[in-house]
Amino acid sequence: MPHPVRRLREALLAVALASTALIATVPAAQAAGAAPASTATAATTADATAAGSGYWHTSGRQLLDESNRPVRIAGINWFGFETANYVPHGLWSRDYKSMIDQMKTLGYNTIRLPYSDDIFKGTSPVSVNTSGGMNADLQGLNSLQVMDKIVDYAGTTGLKVILDRHRPDSAGQSALWYTAAVPETTWINDLTALATRYTGKPAMIGIDLHNEPHDPACWGCGDTTVDWRLAAERAGNAVLAANPKLLVFVEGNQSFNGSSYWWGGNLQGAGQYPVRLNVPNRLVYSVHDYATSVAQQTWFSDPTFPANMPGVWDKNWGYLFNQNIAPVWVGEFGTTLQSTVDQKWLKALVQYLRPTAQYGADSMSWTFWSWNPNSGDTGGILNDDWTTVNTTKDAYLADVKAPGFGAAGGGGGGDTQAPSTPAGLAATGTTAATVSLAWTAATDNVAVTGYDVYRGGALVGTTAGTAYTDTGLTAATAYSYSVRARDAAGNVSAASAAVSATTAGGGTGGGAGCTAGWHVDNQWSTGFTATVTVTATAATKSWQVGWTWPSGQQLTGSWNATVQQSGASVTAASLAYNGTLAVGGSTTFGLQGTWSGGNTAPTLSCTAS
Repeated sequence: MPHPVRRLREALLAVALASTALIATVPAAQAAGAAPASTATAATTADATAAGSGYWHTSGRQLLDESNRPVRIAGINWFGFETANYVPHGLWSRDYKSMIDQMKTLGYNTIRLPYSDDIFKGTSPVSVNTSGGMNADLQGLNSLQVMDKIVDYAGTTGLKVILDRHRPDSAGQSALWYTAAVPETTWINDLTALATRYTGKPAMIGIDLHNEPHDPACWGCGDTTVDWRLAAERAGNAVLAANPKLLVFVEGNQSFNGSSYWWGGNLQGAGQYPVRLNVPNRLVYSVHDYATSVAQQTWFSDPTFPANMPGVWDKNWGYLFNQNIAPVWVGEFGTTLQSTVDQKWLKALVQYLRPTAQYGADSMSWTFWSWNPNSGDTGGILNDDWTTVNTTKDAYLADVKAPGFGAAGGGGGGDTQAPSTPAGLAATGTTAATVSLAWTAATDNVAVTGYDVYRGGALVGTTAGTAYTDTGLTAATAYSYSVRARDAAGNVSAASAAVSATTAGGGTGGGAGCTAGWHVDNQWSTGFTATVTVTATAATKSWQVGWTWPSGQQLTGSWNATVQQSGASVTAASLAYNGTLAVGGSTTFGLQGTWSGGNTAPTLSCTAS
């Protein structure tokens, strides 16, 4: 892949403007695939501490809190410390506590704070508004002291913080972890200074050692001047020597064995050359993944896009999670959402990260880029006024958000009460391609902000009202629906009682029209992932694949199709964007499941209309 062109997302208006998780404590009962070690024993004493309390550690692919409860990072990037402002952006407009409170209310539970090594030089924050009592307790503080205030206040609300060494200095990013002006010794000394500074403050759970290593950085080549994996071991072990309770987040690089990917996003080498730390159960692998608003890549123009994306992610980093090797944290991902390609990409990635309602904390962690609206090639969750929310962008993340913690020590810390279950769900009308639904409004202790509509187990839409029309359906086909209510804090109700509806008969007719092939991509002791390829033998508008499991397999997740299991029988139906195929055209969908005794391939049937 050609060298990816990266624009400075931090936008060169730092000073110019200034002149402007589960943390998911969802039990892993729904965990699929390579299940982590049991936490049942610890769970008996978990209630003695607040959910998600203390420092965290790892077990296989999961993150666990101090009481061994599974947790999920579901957070946001708030940049600025790494720029010439030497402080998070937006404090020229708002109080920092108001910002953090809003993050909490929206359902984010972790803040990734980028910084540069400049802040260890006693830098003073630029453009912090202290008029009218705003940011009053930041007056006269240097950058590190402001960081202290943010970490401490985040902790009181229950949010966690991950520090990100984003740049060696405020001038810009670097390919390697060191430069002529900032040698490796300075990098490691500053990392250990942070580890020491926040000892005893478990709101700060870990450090991302270096942002977006890229060519000439290698992985596993053995040259200590460019081997990022070896450098991460040196730095990670220094951090753990200062505070052995911290998590060490290690990003990928750009290239491995001639295969290139996003800066910081290529972890193909980690399976063969894992990062070795002196303290066990502290390593989290991290990646960055972006859409076309950052740079055009070959996979976006693949004729099977977005069905090809799970395979791209599996190859570059998802295999570490699928094979139960280590937790994976998508530390940055974002888009302006202006193009259809970007919209499809974000929808596919959210599904790949595993929706919280379906998988609990047995899911990949993430922090979205960014909170700031002044990121040049992605924009942010906040609009340009630094106050109102880009609700369209925020809604894409709803399925992978997770309940936050209460305040440290149990002193409050935000809304944790879920809305009531929507009642009275009914199909109010059908056509050959649509089903219209309506239900009775749910109630909440604060306010219901919207509803998620599910077809089978797949989210098909969200709405602020109590009615929804599902489109792009297959004629003369039965569908099952349920609805969940959601509040502003990200709390989600139980699913409503399901209702079935059958679309009206259509006149398309046609024979089988397609064939389907089965391929197991990954298999481990209790689980597997597989890809099904659908090929059209006649032009199609939609397709459906069916099979019966031959040896007790159980579906636990799927992407790029609506897949449902009843007993041993499974059906998979196309989605609106991949049902239309020309003769000879093909598309794929993926699934994850568990197995015992044998994992024999099923015999597939395929019909199309």
